[in-house]
Parts: sequence; C-alpha cells; structure tokens
Amino acid sequence: RRFDPLTPYHRYYIPQVLRQAQHVICDSESTAKDIANFCKIPTNLITPIFPGYDTSFFRFLDLPTSNYFLYIGRHNPYKNVQRVVAAFAALPDNSEYELWIAGSEDKRYTPLLKAQVQELGLVDRIKFLDYLPAADLPKVINRAIALVFPSLWEGFGLPVLEAMACGTPVITSNLSSMPEVAGGAALLVNPYSVEEIASAMHQLAVDAKVRSHLRELGLARAKQFSWEKTGLETAAILDRYI
Repeated sequence: RRFDPLTPYHRYYIPQVLRQAQHVICDSESTAKDIANFCKIPTNLITPIFPGYDTSFFRFLDLPTSNYFLYIGRHNPYKNVQRVVAAFAALPDNSEYELWIAGSEDKRYTPLLKAQVQELGLVDRIKFLDYLPAADLPKVINRAIALVFPSLWEGFGLPVLEAMACGTPVITSNLSSMPEVAGGAALLVNPYSVEEIASAMHQLAVDAKVRSHLRELGLARAKQFSWEKTGLETAAILDRYI
C-alpha cells in the first residue's frame, strides 16, 4: 500500500486541533460520528451542516443522454475506482457503453487503474479525462447515463449532490455519508460488491423509466441544499461564541 504524505497530518495534527476547539462544524452526520469516535470529541460539541452547491452552474440542461457512465474524483484506493472498472467490465454488452473517469491523474494510483483497463481489454471503452475544466462539468454530467460513485468513505460526497442537481441518476455507496446526501434519490449499493455496482449500472443503462424516476427524485433532493442555508446554520453556531 502506497504511503500518503497527508496521513500523519490527519492522524496526529487534526485530532489535536479538534480537541482544542470550542465547537466543531463538519459536513455530515457520518463525519460527526467519525470525529466523536476517533478524536474522542463530545457529540454536543459537534454540529453537522451540509454544504451547498452553485445552483446557476450545476443544473438540468435537458440534453440527450449519451452512452457513457461517469466517475468524478481522485484515484485514491478509498474512492473505489478499481471496482467501478471491474463492474463496467462485468456489464452485459459493455461494448455499447463507455466509462469516463474524470479527475486529476495521480502517479501513485492512475497507472494501476490504466493497467487494470489494459488487462481487461477495455482501452477503447474506458476513457481517462484527467482534470476537467469547471466550465465543462455541467454538460458532461448532464449527458451521462449515471454518475457511478461507490466510494468507501466520504466526508460528504459533493459529486453526488452535483449530479442530482443536474438531473443525472446516481449510483453510490450504502455507507458513510452518501446515503445522507442522496436521501433516497439514488441507487445505493454495497461498494465492496462488484456485482451490485454492475447490476445498478445495467439497470440504469436499459431502463429509461428508472432513469427518469431518479432524475425527478434527484432534482427534488438537490433543492434541499443551498449555500444560503449552510451560511445561516453556520452563523447560528458562531453566534453562541461571539
């Protein structure tokens, strides 16, 4: 397993800072539980407040759906991209689809993913987009069959929210913070099961009614998040100490 230089920072420095804080604001109930469990912070000193998103940027564009599944994020092992690749390989008739992997390449992990793709004989079906300019993201998200984001852990999972705001169906994990963000508006899978991920991808590839249903659920769910709401809830906490 490759060493992450940020590991000592998160393991030793962050807990010390948290223990000195008067109050801790975090981005999900799942993160709040992690802070309480691993850093031994009393739960009454932790308040989860969901982030928002740019509503003028991430929105439904009513574009035709293309033939690709989309992953957005880093290539670190906890992001579970290897199982996404394996699930795509397990799809019936995967020659009819593509998998687009968006996110900055990492010399520690991307070569392993590309080697996996090579071994599976899917070089022409799985595309590594590297970093995507922000201006390109809404169209790329809007046209995808689905966002596939079965991460093993997330503090929040912003791509899930951004995809729902674009009306794009979401496949995500049934653990960590992702169920909180999805709120019943996504297909939840066991992220350790390639079979479950592949089954969810196949369902969305062949069933337009399910895609349409998830689109409506996702758009409605995304409306419950806003930076204004985040700011007001944060200000209410700060008022206690100022």
